Amino acid sequence: MSIDRAVFRFAGVMVLLSVVLTYYVSEYFLLFTTFIGLNLVQSSFTGFCPAAMFFRMFGVKSGCAFK
Repeated sequence: MSIDRAVFRFAGVMVLLSVVLTYYVSEYFLLFTTFIGLNLVQSSFTGFCPAAMFFRMFGVKSGCAFK
């Protein structure tokens, strides 16, 4: 698995988790969803993603998007 796929999978899981938490716990978890969305948008423009750095530290091989 490459860093690209790991980041996309991690972002998808976080969005789904935040939706579940919003439904069952508090509507304030929509702020978490908003943060995830903003991070995805900024990383598409800049190529900088904190999650990619995290996965790189654990030895996940580099992909095309996050080098």
